[in-house]
Amino acid sequence: MNPTFVSGYRYALLVLTILLCFSVIGGRLYYLHVVQAAELAQIALENRRQVEVLEARRGNILDRRGNFLAVNRSYRQVGADPQILREEDREQWPALATLLGIPYPELVRRLEQRHRVVSGSFPEEIRLVRWIKLHDGVDEEKYEEIRSLGIKGVYGNRYYRRHYPSDQLASHLIGFVNREGTAVMGAEHYFDFYLRGQSGWRVSERDGRRRELVQFRSREVPSKDGFHVELSIDAVVQHMVEKELEAVAEAFNPEGISIIVSDPRTGEILGLGNYPTFNLNEFNRVPSDHLRNRAITDVLEPGSTFKIVPAAAALEENLVQPDTVFDCSITHMNFGDYRARLPRDVSRNGELTVAGIVARSSNVGAVHLAAELGAHRLHEYAERFGFGERTDFPFVGEVRGTLHPVNRWDGLTITRLPIGHALNATPLQIHQATATIANDGVRMKPLIARRVLDREGETVFSYDPVSMGQVISPETARTMAIMLERAASDEGTARRADIPGYEVAGKTGTTRKIIDGRYSNRHHMASFSGFFPATQPRVVITIIVDNPRYNGSSYGGVVAAPSFRNLAEQLISYMGIHTQQSEENLFARWEGGAR
Repeated sequence: MNPTFVSGYRYALLVLTILLCFSVIGGRLYYLHVVQAAELAQIALENRRQVEVLEARRGNILDRRGNFLAVNRSYRQVGADPQILREEDREQWPALATLLGIPYPELVRRLEQRHRVVSGSFPEEIRLVRWIKLHDGVDEEKYEEIRSLGIKGVYGNRYYRRHYPSDQLASHLIGFVNREGTAVMGAEHYFDFYLRGQSGWRVSERDGRRRELVQFRSREVPSKDGFHVELSIDAVVQHMVEKELEAVAEAFNPEGISIIVSDPRTGEILGLGNYPTFNLNEFNRVPSDHLRNRAITDVLEPGSTFKIVPAAAALEENLVQPDTVFDCSITHMNFGDYRARLPRDVSRNGELTVAGIVARSSNVGAVHLAAELGAHRLHEYAERFGFGERTDFPFVGEVRGTLHPVNRWDGLTITRLPIGHALNATPLQIHQATATIANDGVRMKPLIARRVLDREGETVFSYDPVSMGQVISPETARTMAIMLERAASDEGTARRADIPGYEVAGKTGTTRKIIDGRYSNRHHMASFSGFFPATQPRVVITIIVDNPRYNGSSYGGVVAAPSFRNLAEQLISYMGIHTQQSEENLFARWEGGAR
C-alpha cells in the first residue's frame, strides 16, 4: 500500500492555523481572567446582587377620638412572566381578564408577548420578556381571587397606597399623598416628617431566574414605620360642618363658604370645612381651585364682625361705658381739620348707647368709638386682635391679610376701618378675634393637632395650647360678651342665631365685594361669628358665605346666622352643653337704654 501523500506546506499551514486559534483563545482568556478580572467580577456580582428597598409604612391620621382619617391600604401590582406561562392555564385567562378589568383580546396580546426588541440597538437586539404589567394595583381581596385561578407565572408585588376612609371629610385639613408618594397639603404635608417613617433595604443575591437566594443575604436594614398623628378635630363635629356646608350651598348657590368651629379655651379646631370641597381618594379628578383651604387662603373685608374691635378697645381704655350715649343720626364728623362724611346705617338711628351700637350694628356708632380712640389706638387694637398678621396656623398657604399702617391712611380710613372696611382678613382671623372675646380676652394660637403617637399608642410629642397674649382684660371681654348676646337677641341684627334657653353671643357682617375696583351692589360677603354659652363659652362658630345668590337679602343675619343656630343646636346635644345663666341676669346690670 502506498503511503498517503501529505504536502509539507499544507501541514505547516494547518498547524500554524491551529496554534493561532489557540493563541487567540488564550489571549482572550488572559485578557478576561487577568486584565479585566476585577471589572468583570464586579459586573457578575452586580448582576447577581439584589438591593431591595423595604418601604416604611406611613403613619395614620386620627381625629381626637381615635377615628381613622387617613390610613395605608395594601395593594398588589399584578403582572406576568410570559416565559413560564403554561398552555394548560389558558382556559383561566378569561376569568383573569374579568378580575383585572381588561378586555380579553388585550390580555391575550400582552401575555403572548414573549420577546422584545431593545430600542436603539444596532444590530437589532432581541431579549426575552420576563415581566408584563397587567394592573397598577388591586386590593388584597381581589388578588386572592386572582391567585385562586392557579395561573402559573401571574403574580403581584405588594405596595401600600394612602386611603381616606371618609372620602371628602375634612379634605382641606387632612390633605393627601399623590401617586408619586409626595405629601401635598394639609396635615399630610405639615406632619410628613413624623408620618413618612424611614425606609430600609436588603442586600442579597438572585439566580438566573431572578429569584432571591436567601442564603446569600449579606445585609439588611429594617424599615421604621411612621408615627401616627392625632388631630384636634372631631369627626362628628366635622360631619356636622360639612352637612351644613351642603345645606348653605343648596340654599344660596354661593361662590364659596367657610365654616370654622373651635374651643376658645384651647384654640383647638374642632371642625373646619370649605365649599367647594373634594374627595381625597380622587384628588386628581377635581379642579385645582377646589383644593385650596379658603379659611386661610382667601381674604375679605370683615364688615360688621370687626366692630368688636373699636367697641372692646374703647371699653378697655375706659373711654366709654356700656351705657354711654352717642348721637347716631349725624352724617358728618370733624377729624382735626378734615370733615368726613360718615357711612350710613341700614336703618336710621337716633341716640344709642354703646351696647345699642353693638346690638344694632350701627356704622355711625362704630365711627364715634373710633373717634374716641384715635387712629393709632384703633390700629394698635386691630393688631392685638390678630388682624394684619398670620394666625400661625401650621398649614401651607395662609395669608396675613391687609392692615395698613396709620401713615398710609387717607382721610376716609378712620371712618371706614371701624366698620370693617379698608382692611381685609381671612375667615380664620375673623374667627380668632371672636374667640378672643370668648376666652376672657386671651388670643389663642389655632391648634390643629393634639399629639404624635408611636405604633404602640404611646405619646411621642404633644401640642399644648399656646397663648398669643392678653388682648383685653377679662372684665372687658365679659362686658363685650354681654353686649354681643344682646346682638343675637330679638332686638339685634343676629336674632336668627338665637337659641331659646341658651346665651348666644355673636356679630353679623355684610360687605359688598369689590368687583373691577369698585364696590358692587350685587355681590356680597355674608358672615356671622359667635359663641355660646355667653357666660362660659364652650364653642366658637364662624360662617363666611361668599356671594350668596338668591332673591332675598344677602345680610349676614339672614344667610349666615341661621347656619350658626343649626350647628349650635346639634353641638348642644352632642357635647352636652348646658346654659349657665339666664338672659335676665346677664342684662340686669344695665338699665334703660343699656338693656
